[in-house]
Amino acid sequence: MKILLAVDGSKFSLEAVGCLVEHANWYRDQPVAELLTVQPPLPRLPGMGVVVGRKQVQRYYEEEGGAALKVAKRMLDAAGIEYKARVLVGPVAESIVQHAARAGCDLIYIGTHGRTAAGNMLLGSVATKVLHISGTPVLLVR
Repeated sequence: MKILLAVDGSKFSLEAVGCLVEHANWYRDQPVAELLTVQPPLPRLPGMGVVVGRKQVQRYYEEEGGAALKVAKRMLDAAGIEYKARVLVGPVAESIVQHAARAGCDLIYIGTHGRTAAGNMLLGSVATKVLHISGTPVLLVR
């Protein structure tokens, strides 16, 4: 089974990684993970290109993404779960759903802050949006 693990380095996303690690034996075959973090694009400001080059911006995304993936990688390595780690840049929920489809994932694991339904309605949530737009089954971990 191929599982997309969407992480941002928060304790909530790491709980999703922990859930997969804890329940990996539930699956017929050892799960393979697509470990993914999505960096929202930086705002485009007039004249920004004069001060900050593309390579610097790309390095920023890679460093931030690497930091978001660091603990999750350690957890998966310790559990012996095979994974491919990726850093994408774009709208977060949409990028998660699109990558899951492109990579042929069977399931998306994503942590949630555990807000009430009313709280999500008022504040919005990446996890909630993924749940609503995904054609791939989604497991919300609270």
